[in-house]
Amino acid sequence: MRPRLRPEQLPASFGCVFSYAQRLRRLRCAGIPFPGIVIGKRNGRGQDRCRKARKEPEHLSCPCRFPSLFPPAATTFRRVEDSVFPICPRSFPGRGMPGLAALTRREARGTLLRHIMISFTNISGAEEIGANCYLLEMDGTRIVLDSGMHPKKEGKAAMPDFDSLEPNSVEAVFLSHSHLDHLGTLPVLQEKQPAAEVFMTPAAAALSEVMLHNSVNVMSAKRLDLGIVEYPFFTHNDLDRLSDAWNAKSCNEVFRVGFRQNVLATFYDAGHILGSAGVMLESESGHTVFYTGDVQFEDQSMIPGADFPESGVDTLVMECTRGGFQRSAHYSRPEEMVRFGKAIAETLERGGAVLIPVFAIGKSQEMLFNIHRFKQLGVIPANTPVYFGGLSAKVSLLYDRFAGSTRRHDHEFKLKEEIQTVPLPRKGKAPLVCSPGNIYVVSSGMMTENTLSNVMAEQVLPQEKNAILFVGYADPDSPAGLLKATPEGELMKMRPKGQPVRRKCTVDCFDFSGHATRDALVNYAVKLNPRQVVLVHGDPDAVEWMRHTLSAKMPDSTIVVPEPGRRYTFEP
Repeated sequence: MRPRLRPEQLPASFGCVFSYAQRLRRLRCAGIPFPGIVIGKRNGRGQDRCRKARKEPEHLSCPCRFPSLFPPAATTFRRVEDSVFPICPRSFPGRGMPGLAALTRREARGTLLRHIMISFTNISGAEEIGANCYLLEMDGTRIVLDSGMHPKKEGKAAMPDFDSLEPNSVEAVFLSHSHLDHLGTLPVLQEKQPAAEVFMTPAAAALSEVMLHNSVNVMSAKRLDLGIVEYPFFTHNDLDRLSDAWNAKSCNEVFRVGFRQNVLATFYDAGHILGSAGVMLESESGHTVFYTGDVQFEDQSMIPGADFPESGVDTLVMECTRGGFQRSAHYSRPEEMVRFGKAIAETLERGGAVLIPVFAIGKSQEMLFNIHRFKQLGVIPANTPVYFGGLSAKVSLLYDRFAGSTRRHDHEFKLKEEIQTVPLPRKGKAPLVCSPGNIYVVSSGMMTENTLSNVMAEQVLPQEKNAILFVGYADPDSPAGLLKATPEGELMKMRPKGQPVRRKCTVDCFDFSGHATRDALVNYAVKLNPRQVVLVHGDPDAVEWMRHTLSAKMPDSTIVVPEPGRRYTFEP
């Protein structure tokens, strides 16, 4: 009969010990059995070692800790020669208790080849920007990058393809930042993969709680208004429980992840919004994968550009949001800021109102800061009312809270203390009436139906004196994207069931995007010169431009545009 050892009986020679008491408790709480470990034998040497393990156990320092089921690659091959083969539980489904079995030397060699490899699967369910979610397998360790909700779909169609993940197979989840297209289904993933640990920066953790609680409210309203019975995907109580399991890690802090603690991870500031980060992952075979998340290399008004690694990357997983947009060669951010201030000033001088649609995270705080500077410099009157509130105001408090612990141009500047705003009326209490001489900094940036920017646009559009100023990305199919493409004097419907409104106001666009330009992304990839570049988070035309350009500039690298559901394997 093959010897079966409990974790506390396993000799220290079998792999490195990692402290995962919390993970083991979660597995037990979830009803997941933690099996014994079978040590295989083929000849006398293996049998002797098994007997030695039974008779002379080297106890671990903590009974709640359990050792790696798969040792580092350098020593694994030696153990293969010695005919003793630790087995990963998921490697051989159907062979004995939860797939644990003793293997022959030939089987073990095949196991090693399968484990010492890197693979990538797009489980977003779509190629365009949407429910961003990717499965990365590094030497047998399964990692999920982001867990978003598609902004243009509803119900289960808005979720990633979680059904493609075997139950309890994911070991770690990394969140790049707190926009819902990267975050929105994280609680669903946690419920489906209770053994997985979740990692993000401290600021991202604080923002994510606010954003997800707001998402519960939005989904609950859609359940009533649209009859979407799947909503909400999770409740406030679910979120409170699940968020307690999040692990906050600072940028540039190196830590280990995975059941076997065999992958090194490091966050790097992405310069996109507060708490945004790319993540570097290094497997035990030495292969490095860097996932950019959403990135901005240029300085913004409040936060500096990305602080990314410039070498040592084998596989680069990179966003392509602006791949389809070519910025003018004459662009200058200071000049764009002057143009923006002038547009606001001219609208106020002619007795109009200014509507600035913004995202609650990032653009809201940046535009509030810019308007404050315009007042200080005398570009616009100091007493100009600025309407601001709702979710954006809650996020601004977090920007202030993390001012001293995240990268900033001015760590002492606090939005709440420095800037006076007029609060927005609470939803359902009183309608917000657009009045001349006011500035309205309201969400959402894409003017999604039923958001304040969408509702207010119907008041702003028919008046020639008014202006709508766009300051960031808008999906071409969103109300904001459609409005940008509507010529002056043409009719525009902000809502499918709304009345058409003739566009008489000024509509202008300013390039203050939180995403890197396509040229900056190409330059970064060329500088890293990785073996593989995986292009994600971009509309088809954007991704195709990036693929074509990188293929020409990096002929020795493999450029991959991952099809949904297809598994791509890379050499370690």
